[in-house]
Amino acid sequence: MPHHARQHAQQHAETRTRERRHRLAHEAARLMAEGGIRDYHQAKLKAAERLGIFDDASLPRNREIEDALREYQRLFQRDNATGLRQRREAALRAMEFFAAFEPRLVGPVLDGTADARSPVALQLYSDDADAAPRFLDQHGIPAEARSRRLRLDRERSDDFPVWIFSAEDLSFDLTVLPLDVLRQAPLSGVYEKPMKRASAAQLRQLLADEEIADYEGLRQE
Repeated sequence: MPHHARQHAQQHAETRTRERRHRLAHEAARLMAEGGIRDYHQAKLKAAERLGIFDDASLPRNREIEDALREYQRLFQRDNATGLRQRREAALRAMEFFAAFEPRLVGPVLDGTADARSPVALQLYSDDADAAPRFLDQHGIPAEARSRRLRLDRERSDDFPVWIFSAEDLSFDLTVLPLDVLRQAPLSGVYEKPMKRASAAQLRQLLADEEIADYEGLRQE
């Protein structure tokens, strides 16, 4: 095969792979938005099965699915924006309440992919594992105890206490981590990189920026 024909065939194959990845990312996003699947890997495999695409090169990265999910919610789930703002405002109130624990907001409420099933996920930091349940108890907040495995870095994984409770018709999910984890966020299950997290001040800024953007949008309509 002449060189230019080989090059053309390779480009064609790459384009087809890219298109399949795009289709798979959007199908996985749809399954997450409508089917209630929470796990990116599970959504990816189910989408591949649905579309009959089984080559590894066509499997989208988690970041591509997250982008597709955001796009899907913007197009088809307009009421999500109201729910997201409500959750972010509730997160800010909760962070002010748990101020002694240096709280950080993580997960879908921070990254903008939250839906009606998403809890407000906070990380609290304390070297006293009993301090958070004691604090909840002092304030008469009944919470369910669980645990969560997190990767602190590429070498270290551990199980950490989690407390689940409801307030303002929302579910709150608190993971309690040692103080030294404040310096470096645990690794995200989505990207294998330190997870995105926001302090109360950063969340306040995010809400203010959004309000300005909404106001500008209304003025332009």
